[in-house]
Amino acid sequence: MFKNIPYRTSLLASAAALAPLAVAAQTPQGEEAHDHNFPHRAEQIIVTASPIERTVGETILNTSVIDGEELQRRLENSIGETLRREPGVSSTFFGPGAGRPIIRGLGGDRIRVLDNGIGAIDASPTSPDHAVAVEPVTAERIEIVRGSGMLLYGSSAAGGVVNVLSGRIPSAVPEGGVDGGLRLSGATVDDSYEAAGGFDLSLGEFGGGTLVFHGDGFFREGEDYDIPGFAESARLRALEEAEHEEEEGPDHEHEEEGEAFGVAENSAFETYGGSAGLSWVFDNGFVGVSGTAFETEYGVPGGHEHAHEEGEEEEEGEEEEEGGVTIDLRQRRLDFNGEIEGDFGFFSKAKFRLGYADYEHAEVEPNGEVGTLFTNEGWEGRLELVDKTRAFLGGELTGAVGGQFRLRDFSAVGEEAFVPPTDTEQFGVFALQELAIGKWRFDLGGRYENTSHEVQETGFGRDFDGFSVSGGVGYQPQEELFFGVTAYRTERAPSTEELFSNGPHLATNAFEIGDPTLDEEIAVGVEATARFVTERFRASVNGFYTTYEDFIFERPNGEIEDGLPVFEFVSQDATFTGFEAMMESEIARLGAVDIHGDASVDYVRATTDAAEDSNLPRIPPLSGIVGLEARSTYADLRAEFEYAIEQDDTAAFELPTDGYQLLNAYLTLRPLPENTGLSVRISGTNLTDEEVRLHTSFLKDLVPLPGRNIRISLQGSF
Repeated sequence: MFKNIPYRTSLLASAAALAPLAVAAQTPQGEEAHDHNFPHRAEQIIVTASPIERTVGETILNTSVIDGEELQRRLENSIGETLRREPGVSSTFFGPGAGRPIIRGLGGDRIRVLDNGIGAIDASPTSPDHAVAVEPVTAERIEIVRGSGMLLYGSSAAGGVVNVLSGRIPSAVPEGGVDGGLRLSGATVDDSYEAAGGFDLSLGEFGGGTLVFHGDGFFREGEDYDIPGFAESARLRALEEAEHEEEEGPDHEHEEEGEAFGVAENSAFETYGGSAGLSWVFDNGFVGVSGTAFETEYGVPGGHEHAHEEGEEEEEGEEEEEGGVTIDLRQRRLDFNGEIEGDFGFFSKAKFRLGYADYEHAEVEPNGEVGTLFTNEGWEGRLELVDKTRAFLGGELTGAVGGQFRLRDFSAVGEEAFVPPTDTEQFGVFALQELAIGKWRFDLGGRYENTSHEVQETGFGRDFDGFSVSGGVGYQPQEELFFGVTAYRTERAPSTEELFSNGPHLATNAFEIGDPTLDEEIAVGVEATARFVTERFRASVNGFYTTYEDFIFERPNGEIEDGLPVFEFVSQDATFTGFEAMMESEIARLGAVDIHGDASVDYVRATTDAAEDSNLPRIPPLSGIVGLEARSTYADLRAEFEYAIEQDDTAAFELPTDGYQLLNAYLTLRPLPENTGLSVRISGTNLTDEEVRLHTSFLKDLVPLPGRNIRISLQGSF
């Protein structure tokens, strides 16, 4: 399948059942199961890359869409793990409960995770052990923009955008008055089970339009997951052995008794939630509102325990509590959304989105006491006005202007309150123009943004003005071939964590110190793409080169505070270079069965201009996937080889990470192909029970990814 082609729709759209919570009618399986006219699939609209809503094939930016059968096959407990096999994307993996996407080596506050076009409004950028308050199982599709999305979405999109679209505010009337779906699944690696369902219901005519109600809900629970061997890596155990010998002599035998083996302790989870939405759909648009509740409780594996303050001693007779820290997270969210087409002077369409969320999570100690309480109350809104298409220089000129605001009231109270309570305000305006002249396409855009941070207790604050510009040129010499080049200069304001951190952060095993004097991070980059599409073959190559002035990252200073190494936020010039390459080909047609092969590879190299220790931390190694797939009306079978090489380009305080090779297999059965919604999926991941550690994870030497896993899912729709 074309899961790795940035201009594709879902490759298995021809064989997919409805997404679990789908709200739009789908073409019956039997009608499209053997349609191999690949180019028509590039006609799917992608809304994240531009307000003009170009198709994936029309964008110069490196974008991709995951939906349908592909999304169902990839679903994991977190957004990061769901997208980890996408070229150029990795995960912060902090156990099943928490995982945020990393795009081209950039994560945290440089990657925006959107919920239907508006930020997640949570605390996930603050720390890798904080879950993203966006549920992948309710997604109809996920759109990814690699490279800077700053022009549209602000400083926190400097490295890319992930937009999770759930359809909980309906934009169309369901065919037949009602549609929906249900998904049930269970997995062996953690004895987990999951249920999710949703529907859209037409409530009838009202005021020249139709009222449509949406409802959905989900529940997921799992135990501690199985691992192939020791939780700690061989490198870390050898290092600890050497330290013990140095402290207690060469004759000391290091005891491995009690070390976690065969299971990732404290990795259990329970997640549930749901939403209700109401839309008024009319001839030239819709307006709607939704309310969402999201709750999750999950363990933090890897020995994440709060140390005693220096000099603090346990009371005599006090027993050490068993277990680890768990996180109890809750979010309540309200969203408004609407689009109206019409004659608005220079404009033909208006889009608006507004979101509000009240978020909190408690980090609960083994004795049941709350160690740290994080709260985040936030608003975000955006307005986009799309220009009318007009003639210009013998071609067609269109564009959009818009504005965006974000308000954030963040607080952390307790033992791990490494960031003081702060208020953040961000306001931005942007403009984009696109010109199509024959075989050429030109894009130009700019953004002005003001960001201010203020510490609530002291009133001290920083204010930043940022200007960003981007331009692209695309050329299509023939129908099957496209070339594109994009250049940009962006300015990112430092985050509150980078400015004001000052305390122990046990998730990262560091005492973190911010720098309130940091200036904007300036990036200048260029990205080139080439893609080739025929009826039976697709290939794409994307290369990027970005230089940073005052790139902000954490660096150890050699000191120890509260028993933890001190890491300071510093800024240095840096360079990121890399590529993604993908292809798919139809190999053969054997009667009713079509055989396809695909392959992808991605790589990023990130260094600073420092004379020593120039490697930046947690940069993913070269990795890729090779797949072979057989598709038919009644069944699809896919075998997949996933690999990554050793990462030995390490920063200070990092250990190298071994490479890995995984074998995965997926079987989809459709016993009633004329019924678009009934399917049974059986997936086997890490079938050889390989020890896999992600270099991008702070836990990589404390706990590996899950071992062999068999998942069975049943899906139906109506």
